Amino acid sequence: METLFNIGFLAALFIGLILGLIGGGGSIVTVPVLVYLLGIDAVTATAYSLFLVGVASAVGAYKNAVIGNVNFKIGMVFSIPAFTAVYLTRAFIIPALPDTIATLNGFVLTRELAIMIFFALIMLVASLSMIRTKKETHSAAEKKLNIPLVILEGGIVGVVTGLIGAGGGFLIIPALVLLAGLEIKVAIGTSLFIIAIKSLIGFLGDVNNIAIDWQFLLTFTSFAVGGIFIGLAFNKKVPSERLKKIFGWFVLIMGMGILFKEIVL
Repeated sequence: METLFNIGFLAALFIGLILGLIGGGGSIVTVPVLVYLLGIDAVTATAYSLFLVGVASAVGAYKNAVIGNVNFKIGMVFSIPAFTAVYLTRAFIIPALPDTIATLNGFVLTRELAIMIFFALIMLVASLSMIRTKKETHSAAEKKLNIPLVILEGGIVGVVTGLIGAGGGFLIIPALVLLAGLEIKVAIGTSLFIIAIKSLIGFLGDVNNIAIDWQFLLTFTSFAVGGIFIGLAFNKKVPSERLKKIFGWFVLIMGMGILFKEIVL
């Protein structure tokens, strides 16, 4: 058990590292680490993930803001529907889900199983988004800010974040580039700002519903914060697109593994 905890804390360092390098993606492995390595139930794991991702992203957002890589105006336009959706999801939707959602021919779909299956499917979508190379057809200056679509995307990301506890950077960054016309480095910094706000507010929706082990959570989070400093230090030296592809394949394999474990085994 002690070995698993050590590996789990190293994984937290890795989560922060990825967040610092590419502005998202690292949080997608937080819940599997908490569930499979540390034996925490899925609902509590998604809550812990929100706190960890929120704190680590806030650190990354601050560091990016110092060098001018955060667009606060667009960040707030995106954040308001996002944190509203994630708070409502954590405070009302998750607690309202029954322990047993459905049964079919002896197969029992529990709340935790449904969360992990949905999480794995989101991982597959995220991995394809990271693996696929997107070609820019227009410069950022030619793109117009589409506020209604940005708000809609914020709400969708908020619901997904509330359900699975991931930051949603893999959804936010493309939206900021394509719908808001931000340059990729600014999109990464703004993504961290958005993730920090919505994740921490979403976590508040869990405080009254879940018993929080603060000592464990703060220790685990500190490793992720250390990782994000390392990631930010290497941000200018490591090609983000290459790293994103490699990590995308890793997430793809993980997502398929979770589906196999939860459904087949």
